[in-house]
Amino acid sequence: MAQVIRCDWCTADPLYIAYHDQEWGVPLHDDTRLFEMLILEGAQAGLSWLTVLKKRAHYRLAFDQFDAEKISRYDAEKCTQLLNNPGIIRNRLKIEAAIKNARAVLKIRDQFGSLDRFLWRFVDHQQQQNHWQNLQQIPASTPLAETISKELKTYGCNFVGPTICYALMQSIGMVNDHLVGCFRYSAVSR
Repeated sequence: MAQVIRCDWCTADPLYIAYHDQEWGVPLHDDTRLFEMLILEGAQAGLSWLTVLKKRAHYRLAFDQFDAEKISRYDAEKCTQLLNNPGIIRNRLKIEAAIKNARAVLKIRDQFGSLDRFLWRFVDHQQQQNHWQNLQQIPASTPLAETISKELKTYGCNFVGPTICYALMQSIGMVNDHLVGCFRYSAVSR
């Protein structure tokens, strides 16, 4: 049986493999899932992505399946409840950012019709194809990620620095950053 070649960052953890093989870099246009990825990428700051993946099911329950309308109405009592939830990352700033980001996304939807239109317009609604040979070539951020970060902040978003925005762009498929030797590279670029 031939060995499957994956991006070097993908560990042997089955959850990580499933994420790499089925989600990462695949163009995503569902507004709820886009909002979920925005929140989860911010929650990941300073931690490993695997930590977040292991908590994703808990996040979905704790944050009302990432319903931005509901999250935008969270109050201090709900924030305290979330801080006491061992299934999520219990960081007050990240929890408060999720609430602020929900409110910001509602403003974005009012102006652009959807979070999808807002985000994908930065790449003219077309996935950017990169041709990285190794992990060292992949940037942590780009000028475009800086632009997206600045614009998200004007709507009141937090935990959306350029590095987080570039990770978001990678995860939702705005850029194809699979290594060219990875078995997913050509599949994602279709």
